Amino acid sequence: MPLALLALAVSAFGIGTTEFVMMGLLPNVADDLGTSVPTAGYLVSAYAIGVVVGAPLLTALGSRVPRKRMLILLMALFTVGNLASALAPSFGLLVAGRVLAGLPHGAFFGVGAVVAARLVAEERRARAVATMFLGLTIANIVGVPVATLLGQRLGWRATFLVVAAIGVVAMAALARLVPRISLDQQAGLRHELGALRDRQVVLGLLTAVFGFAGVFAVYSYLASMMTEVTGLAEASVTVVLALFGIGMTLGALIAGPLTDRALRPTLYGSLAALAAVLVLFDFTVHVTWAALATVVVLGAVGFMTTTPLQMLVMNKARHAPTLASASNHSAFNLANAGGAWLGGVAIAAGWGWTSPTLVGAALAVVGLAIAVTAGALDRDRHEPSRVVATSDSVPRYSEVG
Repeated sequence: MPLALLALAVSAFGIGTTEFVMMGLLPNVADDLGTSVPTAGYLVSAYAIGVVVGAPLLTALGSRVPRKRMLILLMALFTVGNLASALAPSFGLLVAGRVLAGLPHGAFFGVGAVVAARLVAEERRARAVATMFLGLTIANIVGVPVATLLGQRLGWRATFLVVAAIGVVAMAALARLVPRISLDQQAGLRHELGALRDRQVVLGLLTAVFGFAGVFAVYSYLASMMTEVTGLAEASVTVVLALFGIGMTLGALIAGPLTDRALRPTLYGSLAALAAVLVLFDFTVHVTWAALATVVVLGAVGFMTTTPLQMLVMNKARHAPTLASASNHSAFNLANAGGAWLGGVAIAAGWGWTSPTLVGAALAVVGLAIAVTAGALDRDRHEPSRVVATSDSVPRYSEVG
């Protein structure tokens, strides 16, 4: 694999760390800024709003910016957002900093996925995209626990200063390792917007919204489920989240080769497996060893859906894939917000701490139904992992620099 994928993975590591670390720092932020933990929870939503808004907006604004330069600019904005969060003197300004940090998230992964796919041979493109996503999964194993511990020991501001430093390192890696892609290989804004009108792209985005919502219906309340139902100590929650991250990493490693070989079957299988595992979790959560094993499997099958979904929208928007690819991350964050909300509604309705598992299973089934419907409507029965930025069949890169 090209070293440029390492630069993308390092960037993804920083993004994944700042996205998920806030969940473990909410009590520290609330105490320091004189607010309640539920109010501090808006900081999680603020980041998600930044992703949903920033993905299509920044991608559209940068449609004619060379992709290497665009990646560096997006990481610069990410770094500034985290630095602003670290230095925020009030809760309101911290919310603004979180929105700013979230703005480049979807656009970076959208542009990065297209670049990753173009760095390798056609038959390895899904694996290249999955390699970039490994940075995101490893963040959940290493970055989030370490950053959370750092924030608890040295204060939450230290966490965001460290993430900002990771952003600087990522910018340097991108500048050194990612090749320049000729500007004439990129589609203009009109073509990018036109790709979003494709029926298969829309159905792919809807699959992401509903299917991945099943993951976050449970993940958002995983800590409470493991302490209230399984009976683990609160100190063990970090271990549980790390196990989920290990599962995510395994899912990314498995999904790449499978997606290169058979895109839609991989998508169908991962969504079906997700629904089945969520139903199983409703039973295994009561037994410690079984609950922990299921957490790993849940992380794996949940994240296995991301690579085929990413490749699907990129393939179907093959002549202008960047905006569709970025919009997919808006869809994932809508899934994040929607799944967490529906899981919370079930708990608030008195259905119990395990009720999000069945809510998540239902959402995964809806996502599977949309995916199967899209497959049935698709006249093109062959799904090569192919991403083309323009009508040129052979990509042209300049030297690294």
